[in-house]
Formats: sequence, structure tokens, C-alpha cells
Amino acid sequence: MKRNRLFKLMNWWPPFLGAGIRLTHISEDLSEIDVCMKLSFFNRNYVGVQFGGSLYAMTDPFLMLMLMENLGTEYIVWDKAASIQFLKPGRGRVHCQFRLHPSEVARIKQAADTNHKTEPEFHVEILDENEVVIAKVHKTLYVRRKEDRSI
Repeated sequence: MKRNRLFKLMNWWPPFLGAGIRLTHISEDLSEIDVCMKLSFFNRNYVGVQFGGSLYAMTDPFLMLMLMENLGTEYIVWDKAASIQFLKPGRGRVHCQFRLHPSEVARIKQAADTNHKTEPEFHVEILDENEVVIAKVHKTLYVRRKEDRSI
């Protein structure tokens, strides 16, 4: 699939390549993406743990891109806001999973169609090798139909 190849090329995107961020799983319908990052010289901070900016970067584009692909070309999707809460230091390999269920896509589509726009919120956890949550990311997206320019 053409879209899937594009997402796999993201492993070579300079910000991801430099930080060691890797996509490890992409479903054919782009409703599931898994990402990991090993601790290295390039993403280690002054005290020797995962740099916070790299932790956030591994979560940044995926929900927007997944929702764009699953809603289709009739909708505009933008990142509107994000925050990250650091709970524990990342001392080794870290990973996170993105899941976008068809019922959630349908709910977002209906809200955008009914209310002219919607701002769905998502929560993603970054886990260490022992499956301990080291950071929580909260993202707000902006979605509207393309032909609705009143908002």
C-alpha cells in the first residue's frame, strides 16, 4: 500500500532518525501504529536519560496523520494542542502505541458534520522496557469538513 510505504519512510525522516525513533508496527488501514526509541548518545540529556523533546517527538505526528487517513480527503485535521507529563526517567528503550478504533473515527466524523468542527482529545502513554509508564501525552486535534469555511 502506498500510504504504508510513506509511513515506513518516516523512519528515515531526519528528526526521527537523529533521535533514534522507529516505527515498529503499522496496520494496513493506519488505525494502529507502534513506535519505539532506544536510549543513545543522540537522545540522552545532561543527566543520562531520555531527552524530553525526543519523548514528545515520538508521539507528535501520528494521531493527526492516522485520523487524516481514516477520515478521508473531505476533512481538515490539525494538531491544536499538546502536553506531556514526565513521570519517571527513560533509562533504556521506550515505546508507545497509537490505536484509532472505527467507532472513534465515526464519532469524530459525526461531530464534525453536526457541529461544523470538533476537537477530539487523545491520551498516549510512553512505557519503558518493563511496561512502566514513564510519560503521559495529551493531544487535542482540530477537525472540520473542508467545504465548511465558516469556522
